[in-house]
Amino acid sequence: MKVYEWLSKGPDDTSSFAQKLAIKLKAKDVLLLEGDLGAGKTTVTKGIALGLGIRRNVSSPTFTIIKEYQGNLPLYHMDVYRLQDSNEDLGFDEYFEGDGVTIVEWAHVIEDQLPTEYLSISIYRLGDVERKFELKPVGKRYELLCEELFS
Repeated sequence: MKVYEWLSKGPDDTSSFAQKLAIKLKAKDVLLLEGDLGAGKTTVTKGIALGLGIRRNVSSPTFTIIKEYQGNLPLYHMDVYRLQDSNEDLGFDEYFEGDGVTIVEWAHVIEDQLPTEYLSISIYRLGDVERKFELKPVGKRYELLCEELFS
């Protein structure tokens, strides 16, 4: 599996990159976000939301697990960090197969419920605001997406 790396100089840079990614997304796309607390997962989601034409304030669904937003495509934003049991049936597959884009923060918690194809994005702190992004496409759709994004 090819890994694509990208360096961000700060939150505005991250948001711009996420907006460019959003333009290439379509219904049923699934993005997995991993990174320490404060790494920038919600900043990525906010940028994607802007790129999808969502003007509502986007915040992390830490206590609600799933938030839905309407734009050019629906955005389903999940934060599964607090789930006790990864086998709990919360209907994730309905979102993954739905008519929008799904973003899952802390996706490793529900690894056994994830679709077979997705784009995994890991975020690493390099400094106060600098971040390294590693994008790992799983499946042909996401390989093509990354090739287009990084060309």
